[in-house]
Amino acid sequence: MNQTEPLINLIGIINEKRNTLHTLDDAELIHQLQQHGLEALGVLYDRYQHLVFRTALAITGDPDAAADLLQDVFLRLHRFASHVDTSRPLEPWLYRMTANLSYTWVKRHNRFVRSIEDFTEWFVGGRRSISQQIELNESWQQIQQAVLSLPLPTRMVVVMYYINDLSLSEIAEVLEIPLGTVKSRLHYGRQQLRSTLEGAQGEALFDAGYEFT
Repeated sequence: MNQTEPLINLIGIINEKRNTLHTLDDAELIHQLQQHGLEALGVLYDRYQHLVFRTALAITGDPDAAADLLQDVFLRLHRFASHVDTSRPLEPWLYRMTANLSYTWVKRHNRFVRSIEDFTEWFVGGRRSISQQIELNESWQQIQQAVLSLPLPTRMVVVMYYINDLSLSEIAEVLEIPLGTVKSRLHYGRQQLRSTLEGAQGEALFDAGYEFT
C-alpha cells in the first residue's frame, strides 16, 4: 500500500463529511453543535459571516471592531447552543446577538468611525456590478457619516431596515421592542437622514437608489 493512501482516504472522509454538513439546514446544524459537533459551527460561520459582519460594521463604523464582533458572535453561538430554539429561524438570534454586542462596543468606546474608505467600499459593494459601483467620494462619505451620526437605537433600526432588508416586524422581534417603537425610530431616522443629506449631494444619493422616504 502506498504510504500516502491512508492520508488521502482520511482527507476524503473529512471532505465528504463537510459536504454533507453543508446540505443540512440550520436547525440540524444547531442540533449537531449542541452535541459538540464543531464542524457544524464552521458551516454556520460560512453561511452567516457576511450577515454578521456587515451588521456589526454598519453599527460600529469600525472594520476591526466588526471583525472582532464577528468572532465573538460565533463563539457565543457555540457557548450558548443549548439555549438556541431550533424551532425558530437562526437569523433573528444572530441579528440580536450582533446588535447587542455592537451596541455595547459603541457605548464603551464612545466613537463612531475609524475608516471612511473601508466603510464606504462595503456600503456600495455587493449592491451592483463592479462597473456600476460608485466612486468613493464626498457624497458616499456623507452617507456613512449621516448613518453613524444617528442616535444608536435609531441607527440600529435604520441599519436593519435599509441595509439588512428586514421588515418592521422582524426588527421588532430581533431588538425585542414594540412594533410602534420600531416605526417611530425609523421615522425619526428618515427625517434626520433627509435633513443631513438634503441639497445637491443628498439628491444625488437618493437618485443612486438609497431613497429614505
